[in-house]
Amino acid sequence: MYNRIIRSDILKSKVITLTTMIFVAAAAMLVSLAAILVVNLAGALDTLMTQAKTPHFMQMHSGQLDTERLAAFAEKNQDVADYQVAQFLNIGGEQFVFGDKTLANSVQDNGLSVQNEKFDYLLDLDGNVINVSDGELYVPISYMKDNTAKVGDKALISGKEFTVAGFLRDSTMNSSLSASKRFLVSGNDYEEMKDLGSAEYLIAFRLKDMSAIGAFETAYASAGLEANGPSVTYTLFKTMNAISDGMMIAVILLVSALVVTIAFMCIRFTLLAKIEEDYREIGVMKAIGLRISDIKKMYLAKYAAIAAAGSILGFALSFMLKGMLLENIRLYMGESENSSSALLFGIIGILFVFLAIVAYVNGVLKRFRKISAAEAIRFGTSQEKKAGAKRFTLNGNKLFSTNVFLGIKDVLARKKLYATMLVVLIISAFIIIVPQNLYNTISSKSFINYMGIGNYDLRVQTGNNSEAVDILKTIDSDSDISKYAVLTTKTFKTKTEAGTEENMKVELGDHSAFPIAYSEGRAPADENEIALSAVNASEMSRKVGDVITLVIEGQEKDLTVVGIYSDVTNGGKTAKAVFTDHSADMIWNIISVELSDKSLISEKVSEYSDRFDFAKTSDIGEYTAQTLGSTISSVEMASYAAVAVALVITVLVTLLFMKMLVAKDRYSIAVMKAFGFANSDIKSQFVSRSVFVLIVGIVVGTLLANTLGEKLAGAVISSFGASTFQFAVNPLSAYLLSPLMMICAVLIATAIGTLGAGQIKITEHIKE
Repeated sequence: MYNRIIRSDILKSKVITLTTMIFVAAAAMLVSLAAILVVNLAGALDTLMTQAKTPHFMQMHSGQLDTERLAAFAEKNQDVADYQVAQFLNIGGEQFVFGDKTLANSVQDNGLSVQNEKFDYLLDLDGNVINVSDGELYVPISYMKDNTAKVGDKALISGKEFTVAGFLRDSTMNSSLSASKRFLVSGNDYEEMKDLGSAEYLIAFRLKDMSAIGAFETAYASAGLEANGPSVTYTLFKTMNAISDGMMIAVILLVSALVVTIAFMCIRFTLLAKIEEDYREIGVMKAIGLRISDIKKMYLAKYAAIAAAGSILGFALSFMLKGMLLENIRLYMGESENSSSALLFGIIGILFVFLAIVAYVNGVLKRFRKISAAEAIRFGTSQEKKAGAKRFTLNGNKLFSTNVFLGIKDVLARKKLYATMLVVLIISAFIIIVPQNLYNTISSKSFINYMGIGNYDLRVQTGNNSEAVDILKTIDSDSDISKYAVLTTKTFKTKTEAGTEENMKVELGDHSAFPIAYSEGRAPADENEIALSAVNASEMSRKVGDVITLVIEGQEKDLTVVGIYSDVTNGGKTAKAVFTDHSADMIWNIISVELSDKSLISEKVSEYSDRFDFAKTSDIGEYTAQTLGSTISSVEMASYAAVAVALVITVLVTLLFMKMLVAKDRYSIAVMKAFGFANSDIKSQFVSRSVFVLIVGIVVGTLLANTLGEKLAGAVISSFGASTFQFAVNPLSAYLLSPLMMICAVLIATAIGTLGAGQIKITEHIKE
């Protein structure tokens, strides 16, 4: 019996049934995709870091190295399972030539390495440890993705010819957020070229227990070992590898949660519309003695069938799309060992959606208890109590035409009925605007302020003061430069409350010339002040107003924390101060330059790169694009998908809502026709209702997107060191194009959804 009822009902309302099934499929697809992507990302990342034996702690160092002291420290420290010192031969990007392409404009520190013996292995695309022969070159995977090189190409590095034998995965430097990229060569080739670049050291440790990383960092710093460079831990390696795809998944999770919410509302629309259509029949069934549970089963069976079909379709779609979305994860990290369990979690997500829909439908059907059999048989529709809008009267109206007035009046009188559609439109506006704003923000030049970098045009990095002096002489005499500043990064000892010492990298110089974004407080202006990166402040349990002790020129000095800022450079563990020092180890100088004519940026980058081949000169816009390139690409793709999903939702929900209204207002429509209202008048009233609710939805959705949405996006961004965050909004997109797209979608859906109003006959629906 139920099969016949379901089949008959579906054939009578094909459009509504199909629309409902599409919503369920969309919700199921997104939930399944999110589950599959999360499990695959986690599994692929774990597999990569296990195969490569990623270091638990790595200290990068340039300068002299005391290998005996390091060996003694590693032997005495009970937490150390293994350690090694690897070399990285830093070579200028212009020395890497692949056909007609070079790495001259690369903001990365590109260099040569040999395969490690104990851990931190460089892997091929099958996840195997690479054995490289003389004359062969393995290239970082990022240069495969941007088509710089391909297998079989001839490469020239500082004049020596190599053959590109393949591409490598590097668990410590895969991410574009990493400032360095390793090219793998044989030991013989490395020895032949070691005098053609500057050697740096990667001092790496594997620990017996990962939970001891914090204590080990403190012990390393207290021992006064080599620390002329950033230090990075296993957790940060993991975060940097996951961030690009992680942000895309975060956007999908947000959209999927909102689409599931809308799917429930869509089902509520269709169910209420069906109940309105069948109102008299339900009354008859109650009058002849059918139990409420039996009546509910008829409706529950239909929606269970729709939910099942939609869930299966959603899972099939997620299975088809997962390959495209997993492509980047597979390229950078390889296959996940959890791929089978990822499908299981996808199925669990689908089951969750199905069961939630059935439970929700069962809850909505409880309203059968409130239906009066006599009232249903007599009137054929539910009798609403209209309230509100008493002061909004036709004789006092001077702004709107009669039809527009009646449409708005109906919305104000039946606020509860229209609230559901309003919530859906608010969510749709939210879905459209938040991913767009997130993309606009991280792709804008101003985003560097959240990376611990000021807003300037050129960034010149040099290794020692004498090199910086040479560059500054040229800058001083360059009439195209309107402003510049020099920031010198040095390593200092800091005293903890427990009395131990830790290394801290402090950037000294004028921090007011090119200010950055501070989540709390301000930049240091006095010699007794210091600002900490968010990561440092968290690890040291310091906030604005606290005091830290630094050892400066052999003397302990108390500095007051006046600011906390975001930083994704140098492992996110930096500080800023303005005091002078002549004794601490210098790591590098950064010369920040602002040009009076922005069109000269490319020309100046080339000029300074040629003149000062010992320094790295970068266009700061290019620096940001290369550093965040894959992240920007992932979020852009997710933002376009979100716009498409939101517009489809807007059309379908408006269509369903209008059909429900026409079914509910059959009596009112018939009465208006009896009074002489034409079909065009009635359609105008429905359009007025839709547009009025839409305008409110867009306004509220935009406000929420720029407040709650900004906080949600900030929570995602903070996962890689940016503790303060503010949307960079594109007004044309957010406040003009997006609302116009939604208005067009609503008008089209309203026109289609109200076609049934013109077919309502006065004699059939006006009864005593």
